[in-house]
Amino acid sequence: QSTETRIRDYLLETFPSPEYAGLEIEDSLFDAGILDSIGVMTLVAWLEKEFSIMVDDEDVLPENFDGIGPLTRYVSGKLGVAGDAE
Repeated sequence: QSTETRIRDYLLETFPSPEYAGLEIEDSLFDAGILDSIGVMTLVAWLEKEFSIMVDDEDVLPENFDGIGPLTRYVSGKLGVAGDAE
């Protein structure tokens, strides 16, 4: 599975919301009400375990976490993988 698919599947399973219908890859997870500050902490813990990466506190920013696209790019960057988004 691609990084994007793994992230998308985790979000759908962990943060169920009707807002996923029509959600585009660059849409804000915060604006859609899918993620909040507690959700980000849960997501960070999962990312670290799932991808064996270390998420630095200074990396927990909207430009890295507010959307499936930004999350995919962030994780791929941490893994040193280019173009892993579908």
